[in-house]
Amino acid sequence: MSRRNLLGAAAAGAAAVGAPALASPAAAGGSNPHRVPRDQISVQLYTLRTQLAVDLEGSLAELAEIGYTRVEHAGFVGRTAAQFRAALDNAGLRATSGHASIPQPWNAETWKRALEDAAIVGNRFIVHPYFGTGPNGPIREGAVYRAFAADLNKAGELARRAGLSFGYHNHHNEFLRQDGGDRTGFDILTGETDPRLVHLEVDLYWAWRGAADPVDLIERNRRRIRQVHVKDMAVSSSFADPGDGLIDFKRIFRRAPEAGLIEYIVERDDAGSPPRTPEQALDTARVGYQYLTGLRY
Repeated sequence: MSRRNLLGAAAAGAAAVGAPALASPAAAGGSNPHRVPRDQISVQLYTLRTQLAVDLEGSLAELAEIGYTRVEHAGFVGRTAAQFRAALDNAGLRATSGHASIPQPWNAETWKRALEDAAIVGNRFIVHPYFGTGPNGPIREGAVYRAFAADLNKAGELARRAGLSFGYHNHHNEFLRQDGGDRTGFDILTGETDPRLVHLEVDLYWAWRGAADPVDLIERNRRRIRQVHVKDMAVSSSFADPGDGLIDFKRIFRRAPEAGLIEYIVERDDAGSPPRTPEQALDTARVGYQYLTGLRY
């Protein structure tokens, strides 16, 4: 079995073992199960990247018709920030969050320009989307993570001054042990960044792929996980539409107050990629929204 499949199997096993640990409030006799607030449901537009390139305005209108009121962008689909904001306004959508990489090496002026674009688009959150690989593959040197954590703090301070909340979005490489010890890259990033400057946007799929239980992450990072990517895992360890895979979202969302969670962002990385068609990304957006609005936990 390859390491990729092994990680997927470990994640699936963890989900299966952990799921029965907490019964739903309804099952326990409660009459008021919790729901995901509709006004906290979003969709990461990376899910629809190919479809947006084909028809930005029509696709945004379809998202609004599905029921979305907010989105998280990943770039501006070849438009300026002002043009992208106009397209969102026309569809009746708000880009409450956006992905933007902090400069490496660090450059404050470059980052300030990204913050200016975020303000134009109307973001509340701005999130660094990826770290964990270097020229030779996954990073395994703690010093590299510590240096990056220092840059995250700098970015977070400038974002705070601009009236934005700055976050970090994980994949799975961060959960590798560093320097041959027990401390992971994620441990370093969360331990050496200031919670007042850097919140967490936990990608639930990639956490599982990294063999990290999101509930454990919540317990170790209370009130710091303000956003999650609601991305599901198929039996094959590939992606699935939310609710169609192995991840027990109910178990995770019961801990939302403890996490500090206020935004649930639907995502599927391959939603419009072959063998799927670009238009099928809209199907994923619809399934994800219906799943979250129908969920009781």
